[in-house]
Amino acid sequence: MSNDGPDSALKGRGELRDQPQRTSRRTTTDRAALRSAAFLTAGALAVPLLAGCSSDDPAGKPLAAQDVAPAARELVADGGTLRWAVDDVPETLNTFQSDADAATTRIAQAVLPSMYRMDAAGRPVRNADYLESAKVVDTEPKQVVVYKLNQQAVWSDGREIGAADFAAQWRALSGKDSAYWTARNAGYDRIEKIERGANDLEVKVTFARPYADWQSLFSPLYPKDVMGTPDSFNDGARRKLKVTAGPFALKKVDRKDDQVTLARNPRWWGRPAKLSEIDLMAVPRDKRAAALAAGKIDLAEIDPSAAERIALADRAKSGTNTPLQGASPLAGSVGGGRVAAKSLRSWALAHGTDEDAADDEVRALEKQRRKIAKYQKQQQTLRGFEVRKSLEPAFTQLALNGSAGPLADERVRRAVARALDRAALAEAVLGPLGLPAVPVGSHLALSGQADYADNSGAIGGQDTAEAQALLADAGWVPGGPVKEQKKGEKAAGAKGRKADDDSDGGDDGTYIVGEDNKGADGKDTKDHKKKHEHQGEDGSKHLADGKQYGEKHLKQGGAPGAYAPKGTAAPAGAAAAQLAKDGKALTLRFVIPSGAGSETLRTVADRISRMLARVGIRTDIVKVSDDSYFKDHIAAGQYDLALYSWPASAFPATDARPIYAKPVPAADGSLDVEQNYTRVGTDQVDQLFDQAMASLDDDESRDLIRKADSRIWAAAGSIPLYQRPQLTAAKRDVVNAGAFGFQTPVYEDMGFLKKGAKPSASASSDG
Repeated sequence: MSNDGPDSALKGRGELRDQPQRTSRRTTTDRAALRSAAFLTAGALAVPLLAGCSSDDPAGKPLAAQDVAPAARELVADGGTLRWAVDDVPETLNTFQSDADAATTRIAQAVLPSMYRMDAAGRPVRNADYLESAKVVDTEPKQVVVYKLNQQAVWSDGREIGAADFAAQWRALSGKDSAYWTARNAGYDRIEKIERGANDLEVKVTFARPYADWQSLFSPLYPKDVMGTPDSFNDGARRKLKVTAGPFALKKVDRKDDQVTLARNPRWWGRPAKLSEIDLMAVPRDKRAAALAAGKIDLAEIDPSAAERIALADRAKSGTNTPLQGASPLAGSVGGGRVAAKSLRSWALAHGTDEDAADDEVRALEKQRRKIAKYQKQQQTLRGFEVRKSLEPAFTQLALNGSAGPLADERVRRAVARALDRAALAEAVLGPLGLPAVPVGSHLALSGQADYADNSGAIGGQDTAEAQALLADAGWVPGGPVKEQKKGEKAAGAKGRKADDDSDGGDDGTYIVGEDNKGADGKDTKDHKKKHEHQGEDGSKHLADGKQYGEKHLKQGGAPGAYAPKGTAAPAGAAAAQLAKDGKALTLRFVIPSGAGSETLRTVADRISRMLARVGIRTDIVKVSDDSYFKDHIAAGQYDLALYSWPASAFPATDARPIYAKPVPAADGSLDVEQNYTRVGTDQVDQLFDQAMASLDDDESRDLIRKADSRIWAAAGSIPLYQRPQLTAAKRDVVNAGAFGFQTPVYEDMGFLKKGAKPSASASSDG
């Protein structure tokens, strides 16, 4: 399963360092539709939705529709440059390398072929610009798939796209040649051979083993020039792509100005791109509101605080109605401020103020006047934008490290799950944004996707009494004796502190929920509140991820999972009596990032901690630096509880297996966890994934995936909470772009609305 991840947002460059418990090198990068990090995973705007699911279909429909201001192509102006914010100029243009990121994916989607892309329900659909048909023509003795390519499909150098490109990509990604520095080989390792079919437009792929997710392959497809040799794969495609085949071509990668320029491809055989250029501009997420207000970008994913500012600008009737003005004597006369300042100085002198003091006061008021004027001008610019919102194809989870300590006991993990009010967490995060606040019911798909079913019943809903009974059955009893701990020793379950853990003074950066100097009303005392005041004011999102999604997406700036409104109150309810066993208190180490952009994540962690306290589980909340959050804590197993996100996949049998696979001992004695950072897995789940991957019967494969999800729920290694919100600021005349949801963007349809035209109910699928 491909960002938010754990996206969700995890960024970093290169592979993770070796840890005491190492992750497997057999990781996977985000697939074409998922690599947008967090992810612009989605499908063609021009592709119609699949038929609605029947009421008996547990897959249901997407919880939120995409929000892209759809417009028919005849209403879109010809030409123009779309300035689109990204987190970074990518380190590589090869999506199959470990440091590929969201911008890598965005570029690949615009300039390279993909046999399949995602529709608005998160399901794969054939991309007719490249593929006339693809089907399984034989299953015995071997599975054979025949691709019939669009006869107009050619590379930018004039060569036809064909079997040689498919074969080169297979050899590079099969895992048989270690000279290729690939991040994944899933699916390609099952191919036995690739041949030319009945003619040059046919590609015949024979599999050594049955592979249900064959539609996941060759998206994107690179030319043989890139895949043909290890040197061209490893280095040649990192900074440039000489040969492409999409509606846009790569014009320039400018690292000095932090910009990638895509230009309309004159050799494109499909519907011509409406835009002349797309400029992908690196703008940090906490700087995007200012960049929008300065008129420097047209389209950008934003955080809730930036969305609030745009909404405020939209509501303002005039440029004088701003929050800053109430504090200023010059509030009503920003335009004539200099006259007012002179009058104020004269008045001060007439009433006994000396000249120096009067001048200081005037300068201070002048400074405030300029600040107000700048704010008003920015707000005026922001009125030209709107916030388009949907739900990301990614979900936030609470991860429980089951490798050691109390959480190694399934009963304790299940107690944690039964203590959580997932509906309340979803409401706190999504409700204020006007998005559907529905808890996620599956680890392997999201509502609307074919494999989705709510299997949370395998563990049960919130039940304080049941959670306490599970803890008692595991031997954790209230009021038990607790041995005095030596200096530096942690309560049961907590790992040793790492050197880079943030410190809040005397408590070494931790506080224990349930033992936090609360008053009788449950509120912080003044001193304690000050001591543990959260850092970060902008509410920007961060996504935590692993070797595959993690380091890379921390680089992308995607969010680790939570968007709760500032100041959200903790749920009511008194903490239960302290539980102990064998002389140790039941206290779990809850690791969270400390950066200024992680305030919302910390708020959600606080809410979860209060819920756990009500059943007797204490938590040490430990703030660590953003850079080390994933690689030094999550991937290394240095945590008990953590929040991070995973993107949804249309191919869970392939993509989700490494995330939930049972860890196995490696040759060097370490534990090979692949991407299963909770270290919780079972043989049965592995077998169900393997069977689903090998079944060519869609209904059977879907049933196996849902069974696997039920077993994952029962093991309680991770608890899905909610889909992450997707907020995008867009100029009002930008159409066919915004909050894409599941769907892969259709780059050739993006553009600016013609003067006087209005967005239509849906985008046209023809030219």
